[in-house]
Amino acid sequence: MVSRAPKPLLETTVNPLAPLANALLITSPFVTLGYLGLCLVWPFKACRRCHGHGQFHGLFGGIRLCGHCDATGLRLRLGRRAWNAFRRLYRDINSHD
Repeated sequence: MVSRAPKPLLETTVNPLAPLANALLITSPFVTLGYLGLCLVWPFKACRRCHGHGQFHGLFGGIRLCGHCDATGLRLRLGRRAWNAFRRLYRDINSHD
């Protein structure tokens, strides 16, 4: 009877996607913190419909005011809207009225 040497433990547990998963786990906190910082410093972004101008050309060439941004050209970022909603929820829960 021929005895076989057992395979090394490291060789049997290597996952080919491990480097990709590690890279995502390492970079995702930095991207998240960067976006949160962006939302705190610049809470508004340019409106996608009017490209930040507050107005656009209508169907027959006339100028129309943008209804999506109320003619300001600015919209709140999604992260800032979420931050405001969490703050409002926290304030409502902890109010002592």
